[in-house]
Amino acid sequence: MAPQSSDLKPDMPKIAGMKADHAVSYHFDAFPPDQLDITALYKLIAHTTDAIARFDQMLKGMHNSEILLAPLRNQEAVISSRMEGTISTIDEILQYEAEYDDHKHGAVREARHEVVETWLYQRALKTGQKALSEGYSFTEFLVRQMHQELLSFGRGAEKTPGLYKTEQNFLVDKIAKEIMFIPISPEKLEDGMQKLFLYMNNAEEQILLKTAISHVEFEALHPFQDGNGRIGRMLITLLLWQHKVISQPHFYISGYLEEHKDEYIERMRRVSSHGEWTQWCAFFLEMLEQQAIRNLTITEKIQHLYEDMKIQFSSILSSKWSIQAVDYIFANPIFLNTKFVRDSGIHKASARKLPPLLEKANMLKKLRPGTGQQAAIYGFEPLLELVRV
Repeated sequence: MAPQSSDLKPDMPKIAGMKADHAVSYHFDAFPPDQLDITALYKLIAHTTDAIARFDQMLKGMHNSEILLAPLRNQEAVISSRMEGTISTIDEILQYEAEYDDHKHGAVREARHEVVETWLYQRALKTGQKALSEGYSFTEFLVRQMHQELLSFGRGAEKTPGLYKTEQNFLVDKIAKEIMFIPISPEKLEDGMQKLFLYMNNAEEQILLKTAISHVEFEALHPFQDGNGRIGRMLITLLLWQHKVISQPHFYISGYLEEHKDEYIERMRRVSSHGEWTQWCAFFLEMLEQQAIRNLTITEKIQHLYEDMKIQFSSILSSKWSIQAVDYIFANPIFLNTKFVRDSGIHKASARKLPPLLEKANMLKKLRPGTGQQAAIYGFEPLLELVRV
């Protein structure tokens, strides 16, 4: 389901061809919730905390989690964007990223708009991570800056990037042709957003519960014309990291939510329709626990592959640069040969020789041969197989 814009008021929800018989409206005067049934959530909090701690222990023990888990950010971008109907593959995103420097994205080749939009997702997430790492707190300015990054190019540029909605939007089930949810109206949005950020920055709620409540409130406000779901899911990772629940910003949750999308949406609707904040928190905690288990599994596989490749690259290359080659290729499992030479930190004469040696040993696959001014593109299939979705 994706939001659609209309100039109709929440009490008159009509979109051409859409029914509104079961539409749920925003929960005015119910945020933040007066109380949660903590007794009902106690065991879930404990289990979820334990699962996340096990995953984070793995992060802390990694040689360089930013290098090794960089492909997972692209995986999250693909899944989160796919939930909004933007279909692309990790291979497409990584090749797009390999071929074009960030500052040149205004003059890229003809790329599918879905690829560009998904690529922009991980740029927006990096924007949030950078701001928080520099000591900034969650503010409306930061979230609007992330939104501007998310929709800065392609189709999104027409959806007022960085600006709050000025017309009423709706969440619509396009298959059933039915309005499912009516977010807060534009004229009341500013007050709602201020309350949300006041809660995020000052409430003394247990952090997992605060994250659950902040996420559902953001989605209920639906402050932007487009991109709300993607920004809302980014906030989960960033809140957990800001409050040191995870030591690195590598906790991605869209895999579980995509598989349970119908329940995810219905749980959020029932917060507004029936005040089921506790039930929402229970679903959210279960999601975090199960995703932590999945994240640990994939992270362990990446770590094991990395340790194995250090041995194999050393044997194949017989070079003092083998570790640098492993690190670069894990961070960039699809890469241009010219960028490898330029950015890997390896002496240029040596760097030119290494990819062909790895290709000959079946460690790399040449995705495009070098021709004239066009550099060769290589793919590191063992890692790609782990992160494809």
